[in-house]
Amino acid sequence: MGQLYLVRHGQASLGAADYDQLSPLGEQQSQRLGEHWRSQGINFDTVITGSLKRHAQTLAGIQHSMGSRHQALIWPGLNEYDSEALIRAIQPSELVKPTTPEGYKQHFRLLRDGLTQWMAGVISPQGMPSYREFAAGVAVALENIRQHHTGHVLLVSSGGPIATAVAHVLHASPETSIELNMRLRNSAVSELSFNPKRYALIGFNSVAHLETPHHKEWVTYA
Repeated sequence: MGQLYLVRHGQASLGAADYDQLSPLGEQQSQRLGEHWRSQGINFDTVITGSLKRHAQTLAGIQHSMGSRHQALIWPGLNEYDSEALIRAIQPSELVKPTTPEGYKQHFRLLRDGLTQWMAGVISPQGMPSYREFAAGVAVALENIRQHHTGHVLLVSSGGPIATAVAHVLHASPETSIELNMRLRNSAVSELSFNPKRYALIGFNSVAHLETPHHKEWVTYA
């Protein structure tokens, strides 16, 4: 038997030149999660991440607070889709970085539309795999964990792969994975139990480490 903890990265840098970089708050969220786990006596037997900078930085923050130094297994199939490529595929004009509440709303409206069309095979965003290939990459990672690991497994990734993993375990539709994706908070933990035959969902999108008067303002979505 095993427990798989899927962690979405801390807040990244939406609207900046390089999104793939934790913000100062994202670093704090990651460190706070490590503190929370340390206080509960949780340790990990295996650590797996995607290959993006924000994944590595989130893991570094968690491990710093936990006082652990596990070498991570890098799995590129756990990398996020390219949100800018998705939006360009449905809106070819120059992208405007979101800087206002309305700009962020428009960004996520376009992203939702792009995801829907990508999943349906209507668009093929430049530089991206098909949705079928993307989902298969996540499924292969889950299968590898189920077959080769036990105990407590930490997986640090992004909203898209985590939502896809949860939808896969629940046998839910691609459209459902969009809804799951849009609700995932930064540094949120989703938990699956597993054995050599199957996975079961235990919890989704938990930010228990931020549910204190001091940390409640740290909850973010991007």
